[in-house]
Amino acid sequence: MAQAEQAEQIRNGHGFIAALDQSGGSTPKALRQYGIEESAYASEAEMFDLIHAMRSRIAQAPSFNGDKVIGAILFEMTMERDIAGKPSARFLWEDRRVVPFLKVDKGLEEAADGVRLMKPMPDLDALLERAVGHGVFGTKMRSVIDGASPSGIAANVAQQFEVGARIAAYGLTPIIEPEVTITIPDKAEAEEMLMAEILRHLDTLPNDTQVMLKLTLPEEANLYKPLVGHRAVMRVVALSGGYTRDEANARLARNTGVIASFSRALTEGLTAQQSDAAFNAAIADTIDGIYAASVAG
Repeated sequence: MAQAEQAEQIRNGHGFIAALDQSGGSTPKALRQYGIEESAYASEAEMFDLIHAMRSRIAQAPSFNGDKVIGAILFEMTMERDIAGKPSARFLWEDRRVVPFLKVDKGLEEAADGVRLMKPMPDLDALLERAVGHGVFGTKMRSVIDGASPSGIAANVAQQFEVGARIAAYGLTPIIEPEVTITIPDKAEAEEMLMAEILRHLDTLPNDTQVMLKLTLPEEANLYKPLVGHRAVMRVVALSGGYTRDEANARLARNTGVIASFSRALTEGLTAQQSDAAFNAAIADTIDGIYAASVAG
């Protein structure tokens, strides 16, 4: 029953998906943005305790609920921990009505042929079994496109859909995320190639299979409109990709049917030093802005 409710919320809900899935490599930067320097922790364990405290604080903010935040992507260690005395995924759904997702990739390979593919995931099946046990609805995995390379983009998308099929076999909804780097000179050309390649794979999916897509905000507004309406796509969400929150929101509002799934832009302006009142006011203002941009189309 919960899964059907969650699918309905993700497919048709008004709002956006929060990305709370910074991994080991991106955690120090996320903590610095939050006002915690690397000198404040002496080990990786302490670092992850601090980032979990930040995520817990966000998840427990009064404004962080299913009225505007329809889903949240968790890091593996977040899924395995508690928020407010309850396993994180259960807390999100049962207490906040926020649909839980899990980041499953293990980082990126070295750049080759204009892309960075995902590293092997030897423990993927075990991780997916644990995710199902925690009540997670779907997964997210990120690879990167650094140039308009037809063969590189084809390999990138093929890898995403291949792993996506393994994830769907567990009854989970995969978020396919081939991120296009926002600073590359041929970004628009890369996005057109990516669009064509994704469509080609979507058209081969069985009628009873749906995926989600997490894409960089495109240079051409509504470039991804055919993906939004595709039978095999549950939802198209956008990553902030290094844009400021204001720029990301402005770009998002120009893309009909696409909603946000922001990470850095979500936590912009939040600090560990803020009082609870100031923190809750700041996150409420952020949520309102991202929500408005997500429903603008």
